[in-house]
Amino acid sequence: MQVALLFFFSVFWGFYPLYNAVFTFPQERRMLIKERSSGMYRLSSYFLARTIGDLPLELALPTAFVFIIYWMGGLKPDPMTFILSLLVVLYSVVVSQSLGLAFGAILMEVKQATTLASVTTLVFLIAGGYYIQQIPPFIVWLKYLSYSYYCYKLLLGVQYNENDYYQCSTGELCKVADFPPIKSMGLNHLWVDVCIMAMMLVGYRLVAYLALHRAR
Repeated sequence: MQVALLFFFSVFWGFYPLYNAVFTFPQERRMLIKERSSGMYRLSSYFLARTIGDLPLELALPTAFVFIIYWMGGLKPDPMTFILSLLVVLYSVVVSQSLGLAFGAILMEVKQATTLASVTTLVFLIAGGYYIQQIPPFIVWLKYLSYSYYCYKLLLGVQYNENDYYQCSTGELCKVADFPPIKSMGLNHLWVDVCIMAMMLVGYRLVAYLALHRAR
């Protein structure tokens, strides 16, 4: 039950900000072209102001969500674990927003960007590691493109460790690391996952910035 809740954290707060961010640049396309053509500001100034200005509102809702659902879900009642789980969710929100900005900036058309976002999130959902734990070898690489996969793995790594046990049957304890959904993900190399998400964050926003240069 707790594993399912952590997966919900990674999926919902990995996809919801993406769909919000898709609308950012297409809705302001005409204004951006007009104001840039008149030399009112540099593209970098607009990009930083537009993306950073949205962050407080983007992060407020998931913060409130985690504050409420974390304790209701019976997750580890440890302040440090809670803070780390919150940071992982917020990290995923920022990465997800970056991908949405990239989709919107590349296509500059709301319907096309929304369709692409829908297909992408469906692939990420399937490859996330919860619904399908044994992915066929020829498409197993898809999970490494999914930021929700890394978010889910980080949440598991924060919540559990390899020395934890759970009651798997009457009077019998089993290692948490051997629980199938957790075993398929693993509980180590968490810093590698953090670094990969950081590269996604920077890469997606760089793609969005370069794509905006075409809006002339």
